[in-house]
Amino acid sequence: MSIDIQHLAKLARLRIEDDQLAKFEKDMESIVAMVEQLPEVSGDASGLDPEHPMKLREDVESTDKLPRAELLANAPKMQAGCVVVPKTVE
Repeated sequence: MSIDIQHLAKLARLRIEDDQLAKFEKDMESIVAMVEQLPEVSGDASGLDPEHPMKLREDVESTDKLPRAELLANAPKMQAGCVVVPKTVE
């Protein structure tokens, strides 16, 4: 199986140096080979053990809420009642 690492890198917006292409292609082929060896999952096989079913917790609304002013008291900078944080994405 041949995997076009340059095309995958372009789609993922990754820069891969030419001298590393062979290594990444070999690694990707081994990953695909491992996935192909996984057993098939059929129908209702959700991986849950029927003898030990998963117990979900009940959603409970929190009643011990702090007043907004008390929560915002430690904020380093506020504007219009909201916490101002540094810009992380351009």
